[in-house]
Amino acid sequence: MATFLYKLGRLAFRRRHFAALIWVALLTLAGVGAASAPVAGSSSFSMPGTEAQKAFDLLESRFPGMSADGATARVVFKAPAGEKMADKDNKATVEKAVEVLGTGSEVTSVTDPFKTRAVSKDGTVAYASVRYEVSGMELKDASKDALKEAAADARHSGLTVEVGGDALQATPETGSSEVIGIAIAAVVLVITFGSLLAAGLPLLTALIGVGIGVSTITALASALDLGSTTSTLAMMIGLAVGIDYALFIVSRYRAELAEGREREEAAGRAVGTAGSAVVFAGLTVVIALVGLSVVNIPMLTKMGVAAAGTVAIAVLIALTLVPALLGYAGRRVQPAGQKSKLLGGGRAAKKAGRPNMGTRWASFVVRRPLAVLLLGVIGLGAAAVPAASLQLGLPDDGSQPVSTTQRRAYDLLSEGFGPGFNGPLMVVADAKASDAPKTVFSRVHDEIEDLDGVVSVSPAAPNKAGDTAMITVIADSKPSSVTTENLVHAIRGAGADIKADTDATVLVTGSTAMNIDFSQKLNDALVPYLALVVGLAFLLLIVVFRSILVPLKAALGFLLSVTAALGAVVAVFQWGWLSGLMGVEETGPIMSMMPIFMVGVVFGLAMDYEVFLVTRMREAFVHGEKPGQAIVTGFKHGARVVTAAAVIMIAVFSGFIGSSESMIKMIGFGLAIAVFFDAFVVRMAIVPAVLALLGGRAWWLPKWLDRVLPNVDVEGEGLRDLDDKPLDGDADRKLVGV
Repeated sequence: MATFLYKLGRLAFRRRHFAALIWVALLTLAGVGAASAPVAGSSSFSMPGTEAQKAFDLLESRFPGMSADGATARVVFKAPAGEKMADKDNKATVEKAVEVLGTGSEVTSVTDPFKTRAVSKDGTVAYASVRYEVSGMELKDASKDALKEAAADARHSGLTVEVGGDALQATPETGSSEVIGIAIAAVVLVITFGSLLAAGLPLLTALIGVGIGVSTITALASALDLGSTTSTLAMMIGLAVGIDYALFIVSRYRAELAEGREREEAAGRAVGTAGSAVVFAGLTVVIALVGLSVVNIPMLTKMGVAAAGTVAIAVLIALTLVPALLGYAGRRVQPAGQKSKLLGGGRAAKKAGRPNMGTRWASFVVRRPLAVLLLGVIGLGAAAVPAASLQLGLPDDGSQPVSTTQRRAYDLLSEGFGPGFNGPLMVVADAKASDAPKTVFSRVHDEIEDLDGVVSVSPAAPNKAGDTAMITVIADSKPSSVTTENLVHAIRGAGADIKADTDATVLVTGSTAMNIDFSQKLNDALVPYLALVVGLAFLLLIVVFRSILVPLKAALGFLLSVTAALGAVVAVFQWGWLSGLMGVEETGPIMSMMPIFMVGVVFGLAMDYEVFLVTRMREAFVHGEKPGQAIVTGFKHGARVVTAAAVIMIAVFSGFIGSSESMIKMIGFGLAIAVFFDAFVVRMAIVPAVLALLGGRAWWLPKWLDRVLPNVDVEGEGLRDLDDKPLDGDADRKLVGV
């Protein structure tokens, strides 16, 4: 592989106009496609095989025209102090608002709170339910404006009016912190390279890659049913790995220049060595992201595949566009150890022969491996303690900032009708196989009413055929609580008994039940997902390092860092530590998809640093150095760059903490802290300590396995026999298929 990539790098350097033209053309095509694509609606949410999804599908077929997936809004009214909603003026205001809301072109129904008895017991709070024929993201601006205006008009009469539900669903905003993250990345690159031009190359190529990836996702969003979160996560991951991969290529290029090689030769060798590590690091990330498909939740699968596509683009850009731009830069990119005239006058950055910080740190670890290992493991273990109290759930309007009308509507409904009113359970009774449907409906109603934790049960509402009915159940606890989850299981248990006696099927659905099933599905998939991803990556790393213990150590180190990161997430978002600093206004359960998504992404990124750092060590070991010295050599050449890459990735991920979307905020924080733990504790401390303790045994591989495994030559051993003379152009083109 090293020889192939070496020739590819030289070809891209020499044919830089052609390489640049291809990527500019792809960026243009993706941009045109995104601009001309229809506006994507809300990504559909389905969970094949779950009871909540079966009930949802049954409602679609048995209650045609119901628009079960349509947007809903709850317009909540509260009377001024000392007044009641039934007072003449207040009642007239509500009736007028209901009348206005019913005139909307996309409205299918509006309920009058005085006719549906949707008034609190103390008479101070009432609500009107509005249902639309399309989803929240597909609602026209005119419908949203009409909803806001109706609420504003009612407020003028002195009532407190707030709007909940998904009808006013907005696209998440990341805020200015995302730009700050990129700015920090730029500063780190300038410090690392001592050159504005060299620092600008990774940023430029990463932005081009993200532009192509996100524009492609936008262009295909409508056809493939992709939501806005998909492009945000693809941007987050693509930007981070794009900068890192280009950083490693440029850094190796400058190191080759420092050894006296010509620029084209240096570009070829940089792509042949660091590029090999980029390929395998990218493969681990892609495996981790595509592996999310084992969960069998279409939304999560699409998110993973889209992000994996952006990572693949970042790898290809690092291998082709980066050497092409290095060709354009020419002598303006200085060899390693020199600064540009602007930043350092072209002088050597430090005295020759003086060991850098990476060398000094690695030498210390090699001398004190056991102490460093124990300190690192104990520190991560302490950070992981909060993970033991991890509670999973999905956010609702109760997790919104208190400044939003959705959150204020949620609080008003809780105040007037109880916390469970914000997450009603919808029970679907399918009595098509029963001889007495009405008797079945009555029994279902009565048995649910007798269960603990139930505030109210609505009368059964059958369809036109009379074989299926809907029953609404209000719990006495908030939707995200364990008590509500237990009630859902109790209703399903009662439904099993009814099924045995009457052949009627009882299913529980609604947003609360969907969230419970979603969490359970993710929990059930976590172990198979870990086995698949870690297993495939373990095999891949055996091929890369030609060792058993090094990949095993890499996987165990990842488990330490990801568990510690989950502990930090629990401490901030569930316990409330530093919540004000992070902009977390409401603590609560950790989002159900957070652990499995973080496991996938962090595993891929952790293997990035493992490949980049340990490959340098193995390269030195293969070239004849002793195990301890190989560790020091690996840090001498790789520690500075890996540190810069980690800081950049932390900065990029931290930029998404400012998002208005709680999921993006949580994932941004989780990935940032996970990269910190993995890069600076696991890879920089625990890894060299373990390798120092193992010595030469770290690189042991059974002879029979050594014969079976393909030799991918990540270390560039095959390049040692090549001359520094430029290769024949025809041979280059033949090898890469041009």
